[in-house]
Formats: sequence, structure tokens, C-alpha cells
Amino acid sequence: MGLGPFFVCGIALVSARGADRESWLRETLAGLGYELVDLETSRGGLMRVFIDSPRGISVEDCARVSNHLTRAFVVEGIDYERLEVSSPGLDRPLKRLEDYARFAGRKVSVRLKLPVEGRRRYEGTLSGVEDGKAVLEVEGKRVSLAFADIDRARLVPEV
Repeated sequence: MGLGPFFVCGIALVSARGADRESWLRETLAGLGYELVDLETSRGGLMRVFIDSPRGISVEDCARVSNHLTRAFVVEGIDYERLEVSSPGLDRPLKRLEDYARFAGRKVSVRLKLPVEGRRRYEGTLSGVEDGKAVLEVEGKRVSLAFADIDRARLVPEV
């Protein structure tokens, strides 16, 4: 018996058994009008899903996504013990190259996998993306960082 697509609330979802779980979640959430910001899992079965939308995230949004994913995981046979759905917070992580373009003009904190110019940590204003690299303004200098070299990056909350 083949594992074709199935439909929930009019959204075509492809079986996650053979597909990448994060890609499946990204597509599922996009169909609901949300963006997958991050996914964390633990050996104990905890699955933590961070979502965002242009209008922000409310408690009702988290409940809606949680209810939808709970049902979809049962249909897909995805094992988990506990599901947590949350907004990414004020210090939102930057996970995809598109995030660096989207949040141009905002203050960011970046940690590299290996030092560049003797530094692993940079904090400055995000200028955007050029030639597949994140460009920051740090202490009056433009710094280009290859996306593949970035270990982690987050927005710095403006309080």
C-alpha cells in the first residue's frame, strides 16, 4: 500500500515517514498561515515547535497549532511524548538566509563555528545579505559572514 498525500482541513500533507520532519512541519504550518522558526526535540520525547507570523503570535495561535499538530502527528505516526508550541520570543533565532534579509536594520548577535578575523562572536546591526553572506555593521566596519560559518544568530531585543 503506497503512502500518498492525505488532506486535513483542505491542506495536502505529504507523509513524514520518509520525508524530512522539519520540511514537513514547515509546509504544514505554512498552510495554516504560520512560519516554522525552529524545532527542538529531546530523547525524552519532547518536541518544541517555535512559530511566527507577520501579525505576531498569541496564546490562541499556539493552541490552534498544537491541536492541529497533535492530530496530524497521530495520522502520520510521528512519536512524541509532549508537544510544546511557542513564539520565538524577542530574541528570535535567525535560522535561514532569508531571515537575515528580512530582519535587515535590526541588532543581532552572531556566534560562528570557527573564528573569523580572530573573533567568534559578533554583535551589530544586520545590513542584509550579499552574495549568500550575512552582512553586519560592527563597530563602524562592514563584516561579511558566510552563512555556512554561522553557528547561531539571534535578534537582540530592543527594550
